[in-house]
Amino acid sequence: MKTIKILSGALLAILAISCSSDDSKPSYPIENPLESYHTQAGFTTTENFVNVGSYEFGLAFSPNVKGVIKAITVKLPDANPALKVTIWDYNTKEVLKTETVNVATANTLVSHPITDLALEKDKKYMITMNSNDWYKRHKANNANATYPITAGNIKFLEYRWVGGATQTFPTNVSLDYNGGDLSFDFKRTE
Repeated sequence: MKTIKILSGALLAILAISCSSDDSKPSYPIENPLESYHTQAGFTTTENFVNVGSYEFGLAFSPNVKGVIKAITVKLPDANPALKVTIWDYNTKEVLKTETVNVATANTLVSHPITDLALEKDKKYMITMNSNDWYKRHKANNANATYPITAGNIKFLEYRWVGGATQTFPTNVSLDYNGGDLSFDFKRTE
């Protein structure tokens, strides 16, 4: 009887240890940094631009932690069934992922799930879209924002743009506005 009690106690201890080690991994929430970025930049004024010429434009950013992009989010002032969104390696200008997003309805936030795209801590990336429609977010006095801007676990470094309808890494930097409501859902992994 004493042996059974000892074996039962040892078995329970082993099970408790193995279960607790599975539970020790933290679970991090999914975050979308765009609204916090706009608030911290002071971009409280919005103008709609529809059919005003094609541009490749978006935000350069760096994660403060290791994580993954789980979805692309976008909102436009006009429908676009084939919006091209690109995620770039900022330094090499290499395309890491290109997705076609169906923005079926104007002024509606679209969440486009993607296969998890791993992001390294402190590495520079860029997310852009090619569109002739966008929201222009800026300060009421059109003053420059001060970069970098940290929004949750994402640090935004600058807004970039270039004219044209082709997938081209943007070369122009503007500090006084953000064009487009383009962002992503980020989940910390470590």
